[in-house]
Amino acid sequence: MLNTATNELKHEISQLLREYQQSRSEKVRNQLVKLNFGLVRKEAHYWINQCHESYEDLLQVGCLGLIRAVERFELSKGHAFSSYATPYIRGEIQHYLRDKGVTVRIPRRWLALQQQAIGISHSLREKYNRQPTDAELAAALEITLSEWQEIKLAWINRSPLSLDVPIQDGEEGSTCLGELVPDPNYRSFQLAQEDQIRLQQALIQLEKRTREVLECVFLQDLTQKQVAEQLGISVVTVSRRVKKGLDLLKNLMKAGED
Repeated sequence: MLNTATNELKHEISQLLREYQQSRSEKVRNQLVKLNFGLVRKEAHYWINQCHESYEDLLQVGCLGLIRAVERFELSKGHAFSSYATPYIRGEIQHYLRDKGVTVRIPRRWLALQQQAIGISHSLREKYNRQPTDAELAAALEITLSEWQEIKLAWINRSPLSLDVPIQDGEEGSTCLGELVPDPNYRSFQLAQEDQIRLQQALIQLEKRTREVLECVFLQDLTQKQVAEQLGISVVTVSRRVKKGLDLLKNLMKAGED
């Protein structure tokens, strides 16, 4: 019954998106915002635990991101709208918090669990000869799977995605995410925000292990040696994954400009 309702909702959203692309009707856009408002509530609920802003303000800001996603979404790309819209909603909220100088805080207990998880992950990797699953880590930490996933998300989002984080790719010197952006004028803040969203959209299209390597390097600020230890792979493999990932992101970013 629930699956039927979910499929019907997805179909309705798809139909409205198709209609909006043709008509650009404000009424249709508002219907899409209403049907997808749960995405905003979910994101606002996460961020309300990380800052002192009001839930209502975060909802209002998140809606701006949802509207932007509706306006930019293209059915022909084949992406699920929810996956496409979430980075826009999150980016708008992060922009708002950064603009207000709000520091994202992580509960002390979560910081302790994150540090504990590093050692547990290493032990489980030796035991199973593979990277442990989130469920296995949560069980070892004696917490729920959903809490562990919130901890991971909080750790990744402790600072906004930066276009200027330099890394060493091991072969061609240093590079940064900003160099992937086709527009040489991206430095203005608004363009930077939109480029960050496009980068996040491109990241989710990468193969899982390549995406994990890039997220460790760019989002968690880990060295290639630390990434190798955390993921249970060689430093050479990390270097190759970084190079491959950057090349793929360049192509995806260029395709997004077409």
